[in-house]
Amino acid sequence: MSLYLPETTVCNGETFEVFITKDQIEARLDLLGKQIDKEFAGKKPILIGVLNGSFIFLADLMRNITIPCEVDFMKLSSYGDEKVSSGEVTELKHIDAKLKGRHVILVEDIIDTGLSMKYMIEKMESLEPESVKVVTLLHKKDATLHDVQIDYVGFEIPTKFVLGYGLDYAQEGRNLAQIYILKDDK
Repeated sequence: MSLYLPETTVCNGETFEVFITKDQIEARLDLLGKQIDKEFAGKKPILIGVLNGSFIFLADLMRNITIPCEVDFMKLSSYGDEKVSSGEVTELKHIDAKLKGRHVILVEDIIDTGLSMKYMIEKMESLEPESVKVVTLLHKKDATLHDVQIDYVGFEIPTKFVLGYGLDYAQEGRNLAQIYILKDDK
């Protein structure tokens, strides 16, 4: 299988360069999968992906988890086509699964302000699960304004705009197999 792995790419007129490589992502996913396997041994968690950005991360993460698990999705919006959050969360797709008494793992591609994750955690807790854990591929710790517990973090990154591996810029760039940053923004 060939993957889309350019050293630089142009998206919406802006040039991006590799920030986190495919190999770095794969190594971290292996570790995250092992951590989840250990914590949820003997349980059957349900992973809830936040669309659209988490779908690639969630798929690859699930392939690194060896215990029985299920999947469902929610779709939220707080960005639209912009590079900065609007400050409001809109739920565009609800989850279908019944979560009462279940072990829920919320899967997010990136947490920056924490607004969307705060919304998700509150929503999940209202559905009476046994437990709620959070895994994110990327965390912009310095940008986090809302107090949210993040249980598994792939990479802590600076407060910079990133693209690829499911992350988009006005719906473009999700198909890049690595994570990119604006060329002059390192």
